[in-house]
Amino acid sequence: MTRILIADDHPVVRRGLKQILDEEPTLRVEGEAGSAGEVLQLLEQGGWDVVVLDLSMPGARGLELLERVLDRSEEAGVLVLSIHSEEQYAVRCLRAGALGYLSKQSAPENLAEAVRLVAAGRRYLSPQLAERLVQQARGEDEGLPHEMLSEREKQVMRRLASGETVSQIAAELELSVKTVSTYRARLLEKMGLQSNADLTRYAIEHGLV
Repeated sequence: MTRILIADDHPVVRRGLKQILDEEPTLRVEGEAGSAGEVLQLLEQGGWDVVVLDLSMPGARGLELLERVLDRSEEAGVLVLSIHSEEQYAVRCLRAGALGYLSKQSAPENLAEAVRLVAAGRRYLSPQLAERLVQQARGEDEGLPHEMLSEREKQVMRRLASGETVSQIAAELELSVKTVSTYRARLLEKMGLQSNADLTRYAIEHGLV
C-alpha cells in the first residue's frame, strides 16, 4: 500500500485530491497538511511513500519549501502539484530533486498515474516537459559542471569551497549531518571531482566564492 501525504493550504483541494486517490485500491492518503510547518512536522514521523506538494503554502513558498521538504523526506518521493505552468517551475523543481511536476488543471486525469510512478522511484513528466528536458540535455555538454547542480547542492558547494565543514553547514542550514554529506557526495559526483580541495580550486577558477 502506498502511503501518501497531501500538502495544500486549501481544504477543498485536499478533499478533491483525496477522493481521486482513494479510488485506487493500492493508494491511501494517510496525512494532510495545510501549511509548511504542518508538512515538515508530519514528515518527521516518517513512513511516507509520496508527498503531493503544493508550492504555495503558508510558512514557506516555492523552491524554498520544496528544498525543506526534500531535506526531510529522504524516503519519500515528492510530486509537485502547482497552479503554475510547467514553463515557470517544472525544470527547476526537477533539478532540485522532485520526482514529478503536475499542474492542478491536469490532476483529475493524471494524479493517480503520477503518484504510482513517483512511489516506484520513477519520474512523472508530461510529454511536453519530457521534450523540453531532452532539448536541454542535448546542450548540457556545452555547459559548466556546476550548472547541473540543484539550488541546494550549489548552496552546499559554495560553503564547502569556502572552507566550512559538513557539521558547520548542517548547523547553519538546519539540516542533519547525514543530509549534508549526501549533498556533498552527490555534487562531487555530478561535477567529476574527488575532494573538497578540488571543489575549492574549481570554485575559485569560476568565480563562485
